[in-house]
Amino acid sequence: MKRRDFIRGAAVAGAAVPLAAPAHAQAKTEMDIVSTWPRDFPGLGVSAQRLAARIEELTDGEIKVNYFAAGEKVGAFDSFDEVAGGNSQAYIAADYYWKGKHPAWAYFTAVPFGLTYAEMDAWIKFGGGQELWDEVADGFGLKNFACGNTGVQMGGWFNKEIESPDDFDGLKMRIPGLGGDVLAKLGASPVSLPGGQIYENLVSGAVDATEWVGPYNDYFMNFHKAAKFYYWPGMHEPGSQLAFGLNASWWGKLSKTHQAIIEAASNEENARQMAETNANNGEYLTKLLTEEGVELREFNDDVYDAMGEAAEEVFDETREHSDLAAKVHDSFAAARKDIGGYMAIADVGYSIKRNRVVGIGE
Repeated sequence: MKRRDFIRGAAVAGAAVPLAAPAHAQAKTEMDIVSTWPRDFPGLGVSAQRLAARIEELTDGEIKVNYFAAGEKVGAFDSFDEVAGGNSQAYIAADYYWKGKHPAWAYFTAVPFGLTYAEMDAWIKFGGGQELWDEVADGFGLKNFACGNTGVQMGGWFNKEIESPDDFDGLKMRIPGLGGDVLAKLGASPVSLPGGQIYENLVSGAVDATEWVGPYNDYFMNFHKAAKFYYWPGMHEPGSQLAFGLNASWWGKLSKTHQAIIEAASNEENARQMAETNANNGEYLTKLLTEEGVELREFNDDVYDAMGEAAEEVFDETREHSDLAAKVHDSFAAARKDIGGYMAIADVGYSIKRNRVVGIGE
């Protein structure tokens, strides 16, 4: 066969072979994310939307993310069952909302007298916290990551001064998680409400008091128009970890690359939200005090001591729930002692001395 005839024949044969489709033309993976936060809400809502957009961006659109704020696809507190059941692929929430399903969930958001942001981050990433979180989540068909934190929260908004533990007796307060259980020990009636329903209940008198987050988030909730006294510090949420909960079956079918991208995006937003919160709380506290006439009050030692005693009772009851609950609590307590002990010397010790020298907080 002549060379030119061979080449001509090969070209014809080759034309019959379809070219492989480029990788970017493959079918996209759909990901519905439901949230417990209102759309465009400063802090929490914006953070959730930012994470959703970041996943789509980092995967170059290979994961098509559909984000639904609270009430847009399911109610805020329906997001757990929505994702565990596989109707949506992920939720962004605070996992202490699910303590009724298992009390160990609370430890991966915040518990009374618990971990600050830095302590929580250390426990989750290097102290065995993520492994325990995985164990709890696996029982419900979920896989969870940290995706934000609101830091040390304020003690809440009240229409009366809290001067002794007895002032909680009969008080109806919006406060979820184990923090609500602590106040119940002091005679309060804890109520769990999603963020979008708190203000109307406070105005109507359906609740007498509420906690939410801190000055930056609280300002936009208009709580200062419904309550006069703003208490600090919040024993109930010293470093509230937010959660990105994914349906475990869906997660397991993703490529290793997409799994790594989602985990990286969650870690990025975990740090970013905390930075945003810290950058804004001081400014908005000043607004509340100087422009809105809010009265700042500190819980006195008698009140805090009573809360501490009640918290120990709650922890004892939580440990009795199950071996898993006890294991999670014991790991948390060890982290609080070891990590918190060092930070009391380093971070806290430094802040106290620095603030005295430069006059911060006077």
